Amino acid sequence: MIDGHIHTPYCPHGSSDTLKSYIEQAIKRGYQSMTFTEHAPLPSTFEDPVPDKDSGMSFRQVEEYLKEIDRLKTEYKREIHIQKGFEVDYIEGYEKEVEGFLNTYGPSLDDSILSVHFLKGQSQWYCIDYSPDMYREAIHDFGGIDRLYQAYYNTLTQSVLSELGEYKPNRVGHMTLVKKFQYLYPAPENWEKQAHSFLELVQDHGYTLDYNGAGVVKEHCKETYPPLQTARQASSMGIPLIYGSDAHTAAGLGQGYDSIDSQLLKL
Repeated sequence: MIDGHIHTPYCPHGSSDTLKSYIEQAIKRGYQSMTFTEHAPLPSTFEDPVPDKDSGMSFRQVEEYLKEIDRLKTEYKREIHIQKGFEVDYIEGYEKEVEGFLNTYGPSLDDSILSVHFLKGQSQWYCIDYSPDMYREAIHDFGGIDRLYQAYYNTLTQSVLSELGEYKPNRVGHMTLVKKFQYLYPAPENWEKQAHSFLELVQDHGYTLDYNGAGVVKEHCKETYPPLQTARQASSMGIPLIYGSDAHTAAGLGQGYDSIDSQLLKL
């Protein structure tokens, strides 16, 4: 059992569960390996569009985060394989700042994820998974659900093609996050074509995918990111899929795992 996408108490919108509590829960669940991937600090010149400005961890805590994981890696080395990393946001126009962060901390990391949460509309930025209300506003600003999906997959494409330096993550986080509120705002008919085109890009660049279970427990999503059909398509193309709970609490470890096709996981 490998979990490649786990958050921590350093997440300002997560829980206060300690790193040790995550590790003890992982051992209890039979994990062989776990990767802590806290939300990296957002670029200092980027204004977080969510009301509480809590989408990424504080720059002031980065060193503490890394040192604590190093200490716990040693403490638990006989019981579980622990890796340290970040979930790094690709934000259009802020590539240089992201590259600078990766150049600073990348040499000490074991594993990381490259994700898209933020899209730039005509009037403002949106965190597309923040809330149904913000998602609705984004639909209106982009000029419809079709254009919102197109913007999302265009940005995912840019994230793969972008020059972020030698420490750029090569695993794409939750590639269908734009579907988080699909029971409120159904996906456009052509979304699968957009997803398939993106898979071809992932294949061409030798990237892997986060097979994320968090969407299963979201009331307006109720499926993995990506959903089973897309995951099977990716696997048939030789794209490795790595299970990620995307847990923001210790109890969240393993969430959605029963809904994935474990035969597709490249362990």
